[in-house]
Amino acid sequence: MSEFWLMCWEFFKTGLFAVGGGLATVPFLREMSVKYGWFTMEKLTTMIAVSESTPGPIGINMATYVGYETFGIPGAIGATLSLVTPSIIVICVIAKMLEKFRTSKIVQGVFTGLRPAVVGFILSAVISIFLISLFCIPEFQASGNMLDLFNWKGILLFAALLAFTSWKKDLHPIFMILIAAAAGILFSF
Repeated sequence: MSEFWLMCWEFFKTGLFAVGGGLATVPFLREMSVKYGWFTMEKLTTMIAVSESTPGPIGINMATYVGYETFGIPGAIGATLSLVTPSIIVICVIAKMLEKFRTSKIVQGVFTGLRPAVVGFILSAVISIFLISLFCIPEFQASGNMLDLFNWKGILLFAALLAFTSWKKDLHPIFMILIAAAAGILFSF
């Protein structure tokens, strides 16, 4: 199977199983990074930041970004379509049988059971992003120096933004995005 079709297959599986929104795709993307090496963990954090700050659903934005970074425009189209296809199929099937699904105790039970899994996916994404943003594990492994373990710029920026948001609670989210973008450019994140 060519790399392009393999990427499409991986995003199809991600779209099929990443229930709960865009951040639920992060564990799947992390696995793709490790398994195929299409992008690094550092690049993944950049993808998350860009996907969060651009209009549209984060999962679709991330699929488009990964596809573009990996295979250019055809990759962006292929990854995006592969991610949304399972949802389209499921929505069409559910629309056909809406009344039957609505009253089914089994379906209600499945959705109740999915809630903890969704929370787990999102928590996994949060922990992954936190660890990647504040720790430099590859640099630490290479040098063995404990000071190389921490991303000092990231920690200082996190502390400064946390203090700023605690002090200025009524700041509009657009200004927060602009401040974070300026800090990323200024500090070369």
